[in-house]
Amino acid sequence: MHTTGSDPASLLAMSAVLLATALFVAGLLLQPRWQAWRRARLARQPFPQAWRRVLRKRVPLVAKLPADLQLKLKQRMQVFLAETAFIGCAGLKVNDEMRVTIAAQACLLLLGRPEVAFDRLRQVLLYPGAFIVDRVHSGAAGVQREERRVLSGESWQQGQVILSWQDVLAGAADAGDGHNVVIHEFAHQLDQANGPANGAPLLGTRAQTRRWSQVMQAEFDALHARLARARWAEPGTPEASPGLLNPYGATDPAEFFAVTSEVFFEQPQALLDQHPALYQVLSEAYGQHPASW
Repeated sequence: MHTTGSDPASLLAMSAVLLATALFVAGLLLQPRWQAWRRARLARQPFPQAWRRVLRKRVPLVAKLPADLQLKLKQRMQVFLAETAFIGCAGLKVNDEMRVTIAAQACLLLLGRPEVAFDRLRQVLLYPGAFIVDRVHSGAAGVQREERRVLSGESWQQGQVILSWQDVLAGAADAGDGHNVVIHEFAHQLDQANGPANGAPLLGTRAQTRRWSQVMQAEFDALHARLARARWAEPGTPEASPGLLNPYGATDPAEFFAVTSEVFFEQPQALLDQHPALYQVLSEAYGQHPASW
């Protein structure tokens, strides 16, 4: 009488399972190396002349970068464009001008960070203009209400970014107004790399994280205080102005990080002058010093 373990068919099946498991584990171990090799190969490819023309036409902020950062940006863009699917919505047909314009602004955020790409990102969904979303919110006593909002952008933790092409163009065209929907939404992507957005992207050390928390909380509270004063101030007086930072940043810490990221890249000198501690922690987080460009 044969036992189950000595049955040739069972032994063959067990061997197949072990082989499949070994191949799977080997794949997990080798995947990061293969990905790094592939990305390095993409970064070495010649940057198309047509893409250079798009940058000159649509993204004037690129021209402000030092030469070494311009080269690094183009390398990051090569990877971004190879790995990210762009999907047109509401009848929009996505072309290279759209893809390159978005990639240039998104990859600005990676130039001084250890990430080569937005690893969680899978798709960019692009609408012709602002889009409408319906959300159900739970209020007091468990009462649910449906809320309709018109948005220019949104970032999902599952690896999608949704953008309005009209707002992408507007944000890119004026590189000094502190409003940029692409920078805003991709700051959320960095924030969401380690879980739900909470206003704290991955940082290098505990000391850096501690400093980040202290400064961001103090600045977040200060924005709330300025907005409270502005509500009661005489119209037209300095006290009636919320200051440099968009009031939307007072929504929550995640939005505060995204809003301050817009200002950091587009109005860096003003941020350094008016909020030096905030500029410093953002400079450390992004590994960049845009006030020197």
